Amino acid sequence: MTAGFSGQAPARPRPKKKSRRGKFLVITVIVLGVLLVAADFALAAAGEYQIAQRMREKLQLDEDPSVRINGFPFTLQAIRGDYRHVEIRAYGVPIKDEQQGLDLRDLDIEADLLHTRVELADLLAGNVSKATIDTVRGSVRIKALDLNRLANQVTPFDKLSIEPDNRVAAPVPADPKAPKTTAAVKLSGQTNVAGRVVTLTAYGQIALVSGAIQINIDDIELDDASLKQIVPQLRQALAIKIDPGTLPFDATPTAVEVESGSFKLSGEIANVPLVQR
Repeated sequence: MTAGFSGQAPARPRPKKKSRRGKFLVITVIVLGVLLVAADFALAAAGEYQIAQRMREKLQLDEDPSVRINGFPFTLQAIRGDYRHVEIRAYGVPIKDEQQGLDLRDLDIEADLLHTRVELADLLAGNVSKATIDTVRGSVRIKALDLNRLANQVTPFDKLSIEPDNRVAAPVPADPKAPKTTAAVKLSGQTNVAGRVVTLTAYGQIALVSGAIQINIDDIELDDASLKQIVPQLRQALAIKIDPGTLPFDATPTAVEVESGSFKLSGEIANVPLVQR
């Protein structure tokens, strides 16, 4: 007779219930994190609004510029009273000063403010009279629309476009960090000769001259080689000096650049107030 097993089989261990308290703590941390991030962005937006208001006055703009205070968290920068990088952008800006002969209608203005120093309470109240900036890097872009209009004052041009001249490599400067005061340029467009539309491509350079951009043309190619006698006239007509006035925050122009569709004039200035005192 085979002996049988006596007694009941051992009970399986029940799975432990997850702690409700643990779940509650996790959810609380997540909610608090979301609220803190939202509050941080709200404070940054309020600061950006106040700076935009002051920059509209300082740069004499018709509308508020775009302002972005970079860096997260904003609150930590606010506590320190040191905002590492503030971007200011304004596009399609017209500038006209009859006394100085300025008449540009489609400028892009940019300013990068490095280490803007102002207390949070003053910033939110719009009281930035004591605010200072360690360094401002400012730039202005002059686009093809203004180039067309300026060129047409001498010779009829149409559909002028701006591009870097990439036919030859740019020379390597002795100091790679030094600002570039010249840049190769390629201008393409059309002109009118005795009622006939002629397509042209001009090659040359832009140079920084007395705080302005000077265009110098070396060579012009026409779609009709029989009209080469007009090349000197066209070269002279395109030798235009473009002066946008001053850079943002009165930064000293130190460099020029040719971009697709525009000329860029840039410079920087150190230790300046956010607004005029």
